[in-house]
Amino acid sequence: MSGFRLFDLNPAQELAVKTTEGPLLILAGAGTGKTRVITARVAYLIAQGVEPGAILAVTFTNKAANEMRERLAGLIDPAQARKVTMSTFHALCMRILRQDIDKLGYKKNFSIYDEGDTTGLIKKIITRTAARDEKLEPGLAKSLISKAKNNGWSAPEDDKTLVGAVFARYQAELKTLNAVDFDDLLLLTVKLLNEHPAVRDRWNQRFNYLMVDEFQDTNRLQLELVSLLAKPEQNPTGRPPNVAVVGDDDQSIYGWRGAEVSNILEFEQHFPNPVVVKLEQNYRSTNTILGTANTLIKNNPRRRPKSLWSARDGGSKVRIVQMPDDRQEAEFIANEIAQRAVTESVKFESFAVLYRMNAQSRSIEHHLRELRIPYRVVGGKSFFDAREIKDFLAYASCLLNADDDVSLLRIINTPARGIGATLVERATEFSVHAQSSVFAALQNPEFRGSISKRAQEAIDAFVGLLDGFETKLHEPLANQPAVLREFIGETGYLEELKRTCKTPEEAIKRESKVLEMIRWFDENQARSDKGLRGFLDDMMLRQEQQEDEQKEAGQGVTLITLHAAKGLEFPHVYLIGLEEGLLPHDRSKVEGTVDEERRLLYVGITRAQVSLALTWCRNRIKYGSTAPCFVSSFIKELPADLVEHHDVSQILNAPVEETTVKSRFDKMLSFLDNVPD
Repeated sequence: MSGFRLFDLNPAQELAVKTTEGPLLILAGAGTGKTRVITARVAYLIAQGVEPGAILAVTFTNKAANEMRERLAGLIDPAQARKVTMSTFHALCMRILRQDIDKLGYKKNFSIYDEGDTTGLIKKIITRTAARDEKLEPGLAKSLISKAKNNGWSAPEDDKTLVGAVFARYQAELKTLNAVDFDDLLLLTVKLLNEHPAVRDRWNQRFNYLMVDEFQDTNRLQLELVSLLAKPEQNPTGRPPNVAVVGDDDQSIYGWRGAEVSNILEFEQHFPNPVVVKLEQNYRSTNTILGTANTLIKNNPRRRPKSLWSARDGGSKVRIVQMPDDRQEAEFIANEIAQRAVTESVKFESFAVLYRMNAQSRSIEHHLRELRIPYRVVGGKSFFDAREIKDFLAYASCLLNADDDVSLLRIINTPARGIGATLVERATEFSVHAQSSVFAALQNPEFRGSISKRAQEAIDAFVGLLDGFETKLHEPLANQPAVLREFIGETGYLEELKRTCKTPEEAIKRESKVLEMIRWFDENQARSDKGLRGFLDDMMLRQEQQEDEQKEAGQGVTLITLHAAKGLEFPHVYLIGLEEGLLPHDRSKVEGTVDEERRLLYVGITRAQVSLALTWCRNRIKYGSTAPCFVSSFIKELPADLVEHHDVSQILNAPVEETTVKSRFDKMLSFLDNVPD
């Protein structure tokens, strides 16, 4: 345990680490070292004799869980570190359900539907359910169903509304297919622990110490899950639960996604008499930037008081720059980044442009390209959205659960094998009436009697292919990656993939993605004994991780939304579009969520380490035409002594000293000499 030293911690951090018994609320402001505190606290518990396997640390992303795991392995014996359960909420729920979901009427080999799968199923159900004059957007239905599930609501039993009928049929069909969506992972785990005391008791006994990261982002279901795991029904000692949560109500920005800031504001109601520790010493930003953020956020009436500070003095004032329009805004930022890269020898990776809406990046991108400045836009297409990856995962899922309709229908005639669209449609309709999966319908004697002999033979060949490889996969000591590789080869999928590509380069790229997945499975098998099911579970959870990986990939200036920037930091930040109606967004005034918009700006400000510029435009192009804009009401809430206001024309027309001009010119020549042709 040579890497674990309490004297590296500041007094507040040390108090949080040493408070091991009973409820603990750690209010961790931006940049105050919360990950360090969580891992040090786990190490301290183990040093005090707590069994590592009795500790559970839950967070929201695989990236955060992996970072905690790596840090812990550097503090204590890596073998002990591996015994601690550090996972996302979804991974924990999957682990619980894989053991006992059969008690809720599902089979243990259930499939997990991702965003695309659920949208496809909802589209199909709307088509079957809606009357001719009824309209319902699949995206809206999906959002409403997700919101209902995260509130712990069951599907309605009546069909009074179209969305209610779609919700009920969607949930019933998922169960028929032995499938769950991401929201179900939480909902069904809470249901399981509530309805089956023996299961709950087993997990209560397993974990004696719970820690929850980013507690301000939890929803009602996640809070209930934590309570169920932390508070055993049989507690003869009467001791309060050992549950520690870490979060910052000032950074609660996911209300639109179901997060309840009240969970952290009303923590005492759920876990009475907690110790409350505030982490306020910031290791990221200048005091000027922190003072600006502190003054802004104090305007939120419902919050836990805290004030960030840094041991480092100084820092330049926050610039608030008025622009005539968004074209000039983008041009100014691109030019200034180019200039600062030369005159201050700052790498492009040190700059970030933050914005409220994705559309704001387009003009910035255009001007960065004109100056040949490298950049990356966070939030591009996910690896898992590629057609060949979804096809591969569908094939693998069908080997384990042929009743998974979404996966089956994706690959049943890819490549073409004589089971065309008309035959599939008839099988699907039959499955609806028979209340069975499509795979079961294909083998139903009544259905088979209604189709041609040629169609029967095509179905037999497909069913035989799946059944044969399913048997191979589950043979004792089977090399499952080799079986999967052989299965994909036997289907003819890779040849079909090559045929549909426009160029040989595209074919190689797409094929290599499929082979990469098989290689991942091979590597996964070396670390785990969970087989193909465990691998597919990991892949589903990795889709959550994609956004985090995208944040880290690539070089150049970072262009990123305020929501996606949470948890990141950059030396030099440009926060654009500080206009009424954009930030705060118009919708927030109608919905009463202006406080969350203020928290969003607070998060943006606290991303900056050294310098920060806020910009707003007098005119902005909206829906193809120029519209007048007004400065954000949030600007008026910033401290006058820490900010300085500029009109962009003043900056552009400001005289520059002769020595500075010569120095800049020399550096610019040197810079241009090194720019590639």
